[in-house]
This record gives sequence, C-alpha cells and structure tokens, in this order.
Amino acid sequence: MNISEIAPDVYRFSIFVPEINLRFNQFLVKDEEPLLFHTGMKGIFPLVREAVAKIINPSDLRWVGFSHFEADECGSLNEWLEIAPNAAPLCSLVGAMVSVNDFASRPAKGLTDGETFSTGKYNFRFVQTPHLPHCWEAGSLFEETSQTLFCSDLFHQNGDVEAFTESDVMGNVRESMIAMQSSPFADYMPYTNSTERNLQKLAALNPQTIVPMHGSAFSGDGAQALRDLGIVMREVLVT
Repeated sequence: MNISEIAPDVYRFSIFVPEINLRFNQFLVKDEEPLLFHTGMKGIFPLVREAVAKIINPSDLRWVGFSHFEADECGSLNEWLEIAPNAAPLCSLVGAMVSVNDFASRPAKGLTDGETFSTGKYNFRFVQTPHLPHCWEAGSLFEETSQTLFCSDLFHQNGDVEAFTESDVMGNVRESMIAMQSSPFADYMPYTNSTERNLQKLAALNPQTIVPMHGSAFSGDGAQALRDLGIVMREVLVT
C-alpha cells in the first residue's frame, strides 16, 4: 500500500494490481470531520484501514464518500461503518435511494446537485453527473478551499504510475481508453448525450488539482484537462 499526501490534508492510499496493470486509489481528507473518498473492495479493507490508521484513528472517520455504487468505490462500506460509530455514507441522493440505503448498515447522507457541506476547514460541493463516468447515480466532489476535484474513474490511467504529477496525463488517459476498448471492459465508460454537458459543468469549477480513482493525481489547468478529456472520449468512444 502506497501512501502520499497529494494536497494539503489529502492523503492518497494506493494499491497496484499487476494482473490488470492498474492502481486503485482511496483518499482521506484529514479534518475535524474526516472524509474517506472510495473505500476500496472488501478484500483490501485491512490494508486500507492500516493505511488510514497511520494518519488518523479510523474510529474518528465521519464521512465515507463515493461517486457511484461499485465494489472499488464502496465495497467495504459496512466494514468502515462498523469500526467508525459516527461515520455515515456520503453519496448522491439517487444513489442513497436506489442502492446505498438498502446495502449500508446506516442511512446515507444523500446529496443533491450543487449541495455543499463542510468537514471543518474544508468545504465541499457535490456535482451530479449521471452516467459520467458511469452509473445513473454518479457524481463528483469538489473541495472549494483548495480547488481539488475528486472525480472517480475520470482520467483513468493504466500502469504503476506515480502518486502525483504536474505533467500532462492525457497521453496515458487516451492510451488507457483505447486499450479498454479492445478488452472485456469495452463499455466501461459510455459517451452519452449529456457527457459533454457534465464535463463542462465540472470544468466550470476550475479545479487546480484532480484526483482520480485510477492513476496519478495531477495539478494544473483542470478546466482545460476536462475539456481535453471530452475530446478524447468523443474520439475514442463514438464509433
């Protein structure tokens, strides 16, 4: 398990799975009400718990957030709720209604598009992006103080890549997306009538740091990166 501080009080926990040439990232925001974004699959819960314990007491966790209902996003949600008595799931209102409140041992805080909340010194905005990266209930979290975008599977990068970079990642993103098209996961990320609108909604936030589920976190002109992602998605996914 690799641990890196990729932004002020934002810690990336990452495990590389060589069989599929991919990293799985979880992110901890250290604050008065600590937030874990992505839990990882149930099988890696002990590794993630050990990593979190190096930064905070895991029982102090307050929020367990994720973009959409999927094993790498929230597979160990109930394990976290068991060890953190004050923790609650954090997801879209749609996600809470259609999946999470049935699955989780405690009710979720379901967020509507544009809804904000604070963990203490950090302020978050939920951005609803249906079917981006995938799933009806999908969304992203934007931390407004440091302008950090927690964007789930967007900017997917294959390989054992570095934790953080200031370099352009779009080359790897393009290559990874092309590789997915010739794999059993060809329909991993759809391009729909609302894809460009949702990407523009994220770009309007002008993120300075972007932290994806798979690959390197990176800093720079996040708005331009999101516009570039739209171009790549359209070129690769629209046939």
